[in-house]
Amino acid sequence: MKSSHYRWVIVFAGGLMGCVAVGVMFSLAVFLEPIARQTGWSHAAISSAMTVNFIVMGLGSFMWGAASDRFGARIVVLIGSVLAGLALVLASRAQSLFAFQILYGCLVGLSASAFMAPMISLTMRWFDDHRSLAVSLVSAGMGMAPMTISPLARFLIDEFGDWRTAMLVIGIGAWIILLPTVLLVRNPPDEAAVEDAPQAEGAGQPIAKVFRSPQFLVLAFTFFACCTAHSGPIFHMVSYAMYCGVAPMAAVSIYSVEGAAGLGGRIVYGLAADRFGVKPVLIIGLLIQALVIAAYTMATDLAHFYALAIIFGGTYGGVMPLYAVLAQDYFGAKILGTVLGAASMLSSIGMAFGPLAGGWAFDAFNNYNWLFFGSALVGLAAVLIALAFPPLPGREEEKLQPA
Repeated sequence: MKSSHYRWVIVFAGGLMGCVAVGVMFSLAVFLEPIARQTGWSHAAISSAMTVNFIVMGLGSFMWGAASDRFGARIVVLIGSVLAGLALVLASRAQSLFAFQILYGCLVGLSASAFMAPMISLTMRWFDDHRSLAVSLVSAGMGMAPMTISPLARFLIDEFGDWRTAMLVIGIGAWIILLPTVLLVRNPPDEAAVEDAPQAEGAGQPIAKVFRSPQFLVLAFTFFACCTAHSGPIFHMVSYAMYCGVAPMAAVSIYSVEGAAGLGGRIVYGLAADRFGVKPVLIIGLLIQALVIAAYTMATDLAHFYALAIIFGGTYGGVMPLYAVLAQDYFGAKILGTVLGAASMLSSIGMAFGPLAGGWAFDAFNNYNWLFFGSALVGLAAVLIALAFPPLPGREEEKLQPA
């Protein structure tokens, strides 16, 4: 039993680094208008750096997850920390649009993906109990990103009157926070003595066979459908609220309510998963997510949007960390980074697809109803896929058999 209090230091380190790295990525929304005004670059061209972020982040998740399994989490998050600051320092000096797109899009996406799979994998190796709660707390740190770095970016832009200086300061600040925090990252001292036979069986699988296994396929496609379902509504929520007559500033506040609810949802769902099991809590959460997405089509005023935002934000925030716990249960700690990275790559594709589908639906039908109905159906598909999860190993159920 890993009873060391240091395991909570690992949780703190993972949450803090994820908050900074993901916050750096999402701060582009704050920099968008100042960059366009001072450079003359189009909003669409600048925003394309975020599309590149998602693509590179998906590929990087798999690469960094596999690297952390082989070389350890510390070296991976060290590289990610160096890249996070370097990306903003260099992007703040970019004189051409193409250079900015490459520096911000590629380097920021690559750095952001270096934290989730390695730190969640490491966190779960530190915990024999309360794993779901621990992973949810690490994820909660990442969920705080838009509420920390983004307001700081706005303050610095107002203070200096120049987006380049603000971005440079944030890049240096990222180094100041991330590099010392890397020193807190270490492996559990009794890792070699862990007795976990079902996990050892899953971990002994050849990677190619793991990726073809029913366990991985159901995990990955549930993750993909879940992210596809909620990414469109999240991205278009402010526009949809304004379409329904909500004032612009009030519409923006709906997104903040969702983010705050997501922090609480991660803790609530984490505690529930520790008590009742990961699979039933995940399935119930996915069902709630699908229903609340459909309910948005009936929202007519700000009070309705706030009420739904609390449920929606708490639910999608709460279910996201549970995929890592299931990956651990099925495949064990030794290849968890690789498995979680590969599943995250598919989820990133889903995240990128939702906003595009929502934009197409609005252009085609001049309303957002089809976005929410379609997203709800995809959400129900996620529920059906999750129902196909094979039995978990070591609980009088089927186990993965080694090749």
